[in-house]
Amino acid sequence: MSKADNPFRYVHSSPDIIRMVVMLYVRYPLSLQNVEDLLFERGYDFCHETVQLWWNRFGPMFAAEIRRLRVNHMRGVRHWRWHLDEMYVKMNGEMVYLWRAVDHEGQILESYVTNKRDKYAALAFMKKALKRHGRAEAIVTDGLNSYPAAMKELGNQERREMGDWLNNRPENSHLPFRGRERAMQRFRRMKSLQKFASIHASISNHLNSERHLVDRQTYKTRHLAALAEWQKPAT
Repeated sequence: MSKADNPFRYVHSSPDIIRMVVMLYVRYPLSLQNVEDLLFERGYDFCHETVQLWWNRFGPMFAAEIRRLRVNHMRGVRHWRWHLDEMYVKMNGEMVYLWRAVDHEGQILESYVTNKRDKYAALAFMKKALKRHGRAEAIVTDGLNSYPAAMKELGNQERREMGDWLNNRPENSHLPFRGRERAMQRFRRMKSLQKFASIHASISNHLNSERHLVDRQTYKTRHLAALAEWQKPAT
Protein backbone atom coordinates (compact mmCIF):
# COMPACT_ATOMS: atom_id res chain seq x y z
CA MET A 1 0.00 0.00 0.00
CA SER A 2 1.46 3.38 -1.02
CA LYS A 3 1.68 6.27 1.41
CA ALA A 4 -0.99 8.17 -0.54
CA ASP A 5 -3.38 5.20 -0.25
CA ASN A 6 -2.80 4.71 3.49
CA PRO A 7 -6.01 5.76 5.32
CA PHE A 8 -4.05 6.18 8.58
CA ARG A 9 -1.40 8.53 7.19
CA TYR A 10 -2.68 11.62 9.04
CA VAL A 11 -3.42 9.81 12.32
CA HIS A 12 -0.72 9.82 15.00
CA SER A 13 -1.68 6.42 16.40
CA SER A 14 -1.10 2.81 15.50
CA PRO A 15 -3.65 1.20 13.14
CA ASP A 16 -3.77 -1.71 15.60
CA ILE A 17 -4.90 0.62 18.38
CA ILE A 18 -7.51 2.21 16.12
CA ARG A 19 -8.91 -1.19 15.16
CA MET A 20 -9.07 -2.19 18.82
CA VAL A 21 -10.89 1.03 19.76
CA VAL A 22 -13.47 0.63 16.98
CA MET A 23 -14.04 -3.02 17.87
CA LEU A 24 -14.56 -2.23 21.57
CA TYR A 25 -17.00 0.57 20.92
CA VAL A 26 -19.07 -1.13 18.22
CA ARG A 27 -19.13 -4.70 19.48
CA TYR A 28 -19.69 -4.20 23.21
CA PRO A 29 -22.42 -2.15 24.98
CA LEU A 30 -19.97 0.59 25.98
CA SER A 31 -20.31 4.36 25.86
CA LEU A 32 -17.59 6.58 24.42
CA GLN A 33 -16.54 7.43 27.98
CA ASN A 34 -16.43 3.73 28.92
CA VAL A 35 -13.99 3.04 26.09
CA GLU A 36 -11.89 6.04 27.11
CA ASP A 37 -11.67 4.74 30.70
CA LEU A 38 -10.77 1.18 29.61
CA LEU A 39 -7.99 2.50 27.40
CA PHE A 40 -6.67 4.81 30.10
CA GLU A 41 -6.43 1.91 32.56
CA ARG A 42 -4.27 0.10 30.01
CA GLY A 43 -1.93 3.03 29.40
CA TYR A 44 -3.61 4.64 26.37
CA ASP A 45 -4.51 8.28 26.87
CA PHE A 46 -7.32 9.08 24.39
CA CYS A 47 -10.24 11.45 24.79
CA HIS A 48 -13.74 10.03 24.23
CA GLU A 49 -14.08 12.48 21.33
CA THR A 50 -11.14 10.70 19.66
CA VAL A 51 -13.01 7.41 20.08
CA GLN A 52 -16.02 8.97 18.38
CA LEU A 53 -13.87 10.37 15.56
CA TRP A 54 -12.19 7.02 14.92
CA TRP A 55 -15.36 4.93 14.82
CA ASN A 56 -17.03 7.47 12.52
CA ARG A 57 -14.02 7.67 10.20
CA PHE A 58 -12.71 4.11 10.17
CA GLY A 59 -15.72 2.02 11.21
CA PRO A 60 -17.33 2.09 7.72
CA MET A 61 -13.99 1.17 6.14
CA PHE A 62 -13.46 -1.84 8.44
CA ALA A 63 -17.07 -2.97 7.92
CA ALA A 64 -16.70 -2.69 4.13
CA GLU A 65 -13.60 -4.94 4.23
CA ILE A 66 -15.50 -7.63 6.13
CA ARG A 67 -18.61 -7.32 3.99
CA ARG A 68 -16.67 -7.59 0.72
CA LEU A 69 -14.99 -10.84 1.79
CA ARG A 70 -18.28 -12.23 3.06
CA VAL A 71 -20.16 -11.44 -0.15
CA ASN A 72 -17.43 -12.94 -2.34
CA HIS A 73 -17.49 -16.14 -0.29
CA MET A 74 -21.25 -16.57 -0.07
CA ARG A 75 -22.00 -15.96 -3.76
CA GLY A 76 -20.63 -19.44 -4.43
CA VAL A 77 -22.86 -21.15 -1.85
CA ARG A 78 -25.87 -23.10 -3.11
CA HIS A 79 -29.20 -23.51 -1.31
CA TRP A 80 -28.81 -20.14 0.37
CA ARG A 81 -31.72 -19.44 2.73
CA TRP A 82 -32.53 -15.92 3.92
CA HIS A 83 -34.53 -14.92 7.00
CA LEU A 84 -36.12 -11.45 6.94
CA ASP A 85 -37.50 -9.49 9.86
CA GLU A 86 -37.98 -5.94 11.07
CA MET A 87 -37.72 -4.33 14.50
CA TYR A 88 -38.89 -1.06 16.02
CA VAL A 89 -36.27 1.53 16.97
CA LYS A 90 -37.30 4.62 18.91
CA MET A 91 -35.74 7.83 17.62
CA ASN A 92 -36.61 11.30 18.94
CA GLY A 93 -39.88 9.97 20.36
CA GLU A 94 -40.95 8.36 17.08
CA MET A 95 -40.73 4.78 15.83
CA VAL A 96 -38.67 3.84 12.78
CA TYR A 97 -38.00 0.35 11.44
CA LEU A 98 -34.74 -1.54 11.14
CA TRP A 99 -35.06 -4.37 8.59
CA ARG A 100 -32.61 -7.27 8.68
CA ALA A 101 -31.74 -10.09 6.33
CA VAL A 102 -29.99 -13.00 8.05
CA ASP A 103 -28.60 -16.04 6.21
CA HIS A 104 -28.80 -19.75 7.08
CA GLU A 105 -25.62 -19.46 9.21
CA GLY A 106 -26.99 -16.62 11.32
CA GLN A 107 -24.84 -13.99 9.61
CA ILE A 108 -26.47 -10.58 9.09
CA LEU A 109 -26.52 -9.81 5.38
CA GLU A 110 -28.25 -6.46 5.29
CA SER A 111 -29.52 -3.78 7.66
CA TYR A 112 -31.87 -1.11 6.31
CA VAL A 113 -33.73 1.71 8.09
CA THR A 114 -37.09 3.12 6.95
CA ASN A 115 -39.84 5.38 8.30
CA LYS A 116 -42.60 2.96 7.36
CA ARG A 117 -43.24 -0.76 7.25
CA ASP A 118 -45.24 -0.94 4.03
CA LYS A 119 -44.73 -2.64 0.67
CA TYR A 120 -42.46 0.09 -0.66
CA ALA A 121 -40.16 -0.08 2.37
CA ALA A 122 -39.96 -3.87 2.07
CA LEU A 123 -39.31 -3.58 -1.67
CA ALA A 124 -36.45 -1.11 -1.21
CA PHE A 125 -34.92 -3.32 1.49
CA MET A 126 -35.14 -6.50 -0.58
CA LYS A 127 -33.80 -4.83 -3.73
CA LYS A 128 -30.76 -3.64 -1.81
CA ALA A 129 -30.13 -7.10 -0.34
CA LEU A 130 -30.57 -8.87 -3.69
CA LYS A 131 -28.31 -6.43 -5.51
CA ARG A 132 -25.48 -6.92 -3.04
CA HIS A 133 -25.80 -10.62 -2.25
CA GLY A 134 -27.44 -12.19 -5.27
CA ARG A 135 -30.32 -14.66 -5.43
CA ALA A 136 -31.65 -16.57 -2.42
CA GLU A 137 -32.99 -20.10 -2.84
CA ALA A 138 -35.59 -19.57 -0.10
CA ILE A 139 -36.74 -16.50 1.84
CA VAL A 140 -38.29 -16.99 5.29
CA THR A 141 -40.52 -14.17 6.61
CA ASP A 142 -43.12 -13.56 9.29
CA GLY A 143 -46.78 -12.79 8.54
CA LEU A 144 -46.29 -9.12 7.59
CA ASN A 145 -48.23 -8.49 4.36
CA SER A 146 -45.53 -6.16 3.04
CA TYR A 147 -43.27 -9.14 2.25
CA PRO A 148 -45.52 -11.04 -0.20
CA ALA A 149 -46.52 -7.75 -1.86
CA ALA A 150 -42.86 -6.82 -2.43
CA MET A 151 -41.87 -10.34 -3.49
CA LYS A 152 -44.72 -10.48 -6.00
CA GLU A 153 -43.34 -7.36 -7.66
CA LEU A 154 -39.83 -8.87 -7.64
CA GLY A 155 -41.12 -12.10 -9.16
CA ASN A 156 -39.84 -14.41 -6.43
CA GLN A 157 -42.97 -14.97 -4.34
CA GLU A 158 -42.75 -18.75 -4.83
CA ARG A 159 -39.55 -18.79 -2.74
CA ARG A 160 -41.26 -17.44 0.36
CA GLU A 161 -41.55 -19.66 3.42
CA MET A 162 -43.49 -18.85 6.58
CA GLY A 163 -44.27 -20.81 9.73
CA ASP A 164 -43.92 -21.05 13.51
CA TRP A 165 -40.33 -20.89 14.76
CA LEU A 166 -38.89 -20.64 11.23
CA ASN A 167 -37.83 -17.04 11.68
CA ASN A 168 -35.97 -17.21 15.00
CA ARG A 169 -32.61 -16.30 13.45
CA PRO A 170 -33.34 -12.61 12.82
CA GLU A 171 -35.20 -12.34 16.13
CA ASN A 172 -32.03 -13.51 17.91
CA SER A 173 -29.86 -11.18 15.82
CA HIS A 174 -31.84 -8.22 17.19
CA LEU A 175 -30.78 -8.91 20.79
CA PRO A 176 -27.14 -7.67 20.68
CA PHE A 177 -28.28 -4.55 18.87
CA ARG A 178 -30.89 -3.85 21.55
CA GLY A 179 -28.17 -3.95 24.22
CA ARG A 180 -26.02 -1.63 22.15
CA GLU A 181 -28.94 0.72 21.61
CA ARG A 182 -29.47 1.11 25.36
CA ALA A 183 -25.78 1.89 25.94
CA MET A 184 -25.91 4.63 23.30
CA GLN A 185 -29.06 6.09 24.90
CA ARG A 186 -30.91 5.64 21.61
CA PHE A 187 -30.35 7.31 18.25
CA ARG A 188 -31.23 10.81 17.09
CA ARG A 189 -30.96 10.59 13.29
CA MET A 190 -31.83 7.91 10.75
CA LYS A 191 -28.48 8.41 9.03
CA SER A 192 -26.55 7.63 12.23
CA LEU A 193 -28.81 4.64 12.94
CA GLN A 194 -28.25 3.23 9.45
CA LYS A 195 -24.51 3.74 9.72
CA PHE A 196 -24.16 2.13 13.13
CA ALA A 197 -26.48 -0.80 12.32
CA SER A 198 -24.44 -1.69 9.23
CA ILE A 199 -21.08 -1.45 11.01
CA HIS A 200 -22.36 -3.34 14.07
CA ALA A 201 -23.67 -6.15 11.85
CA SER A 202 -20.39 -6.59 9.97
CA ILE A 203 -18.21 -6.65 13.09
CA SER A 204 -20.63 -9.00 14.88
CA ASN A 205 -20.53 -11.33 11.87
CA HIS A 206 -16.74 -11.38 11.82
CA LEU A 207 -16.32 -12.12 15.53
CA ASN A 208 -19.16 -14.63 15.79
CA SER A 209 -17.36 -17.90 16.56
CA GLU A 210 -20.52 -19.87 17.51
CA ARG A 211 -19.39 -20.32 21.11
CA HIS A 212 -22.58 -22.24 22.02
CA LEU A 213 -22.12 -24.84 19.26
CA VAL A 214 -18.48 -25.90 19.69
CA ASP A 215 -16.11 -26.99 22.44
CA ARG A 216 -13.88 -24.53 24.24
CA GLN A 217 -10.70 -25.31 22.28
CA THR A 218 -12.44 -24.96 18.90
CA TYR A 219 -13.97 -21.68 20.01
CA LYS A 220 -10.58 -20.31 21.11
CA THR A 221 -8.99 -21.32 17.80
CA ARG A 222 -11.73 -19.67 15.76
CA HIS A 223 -11.79 -16.55 17.91
CA LEU A 224 -8.02 -16.07 17.74
CA ALA A 225 -8.13 -16.51 13.96
CA ALA A 226 -10.89 -13.89 13.70
CA LEU A 227 -8.92 -11.43 15.86
CA ALA A 228 -5.76 -12.01 13.81
CA GLU A 229 -7.66 -11.37 10.58
CA TRP A 230 -9.25 -8.27 12.10
CA GLN A 231 -5.80 -6.78 12.68
CA LYS A 232 -4.69 -7.35 9.07
CA PRO A 233 -4.54 -4.23 6.90
CA ALA A 234 -6.83 -4.00 3.89
CA THR A 235 -5.38 -5.26 0.61
